Amino acid sequence: MSNLDDSIGKILLELQKDDPETFAKLMKKAQQENPELFEDVDKENKEIDEYNKKVEEYNKTVDEE
Repeated sequence: MSNLDDSIGKILLELQKDDPETFAKLMKKAQQENPELFEDVDKENKEIDEYNKKVEEYNKTVDEE
């Protein structure tokens, strides 16, 4: 299954580069039909954003010193 996942991922990356409009439509449809696949991604993105904010705040304090 991993090879299939890799192949699909490569195809999606190429589609995103070559035809971003179709890629957006495809992803929107996928999210509507399978919202559970996208729930964890949103949570992970929020956690990453929070971490990045903490890093930025730390960097500011280091720069000020």
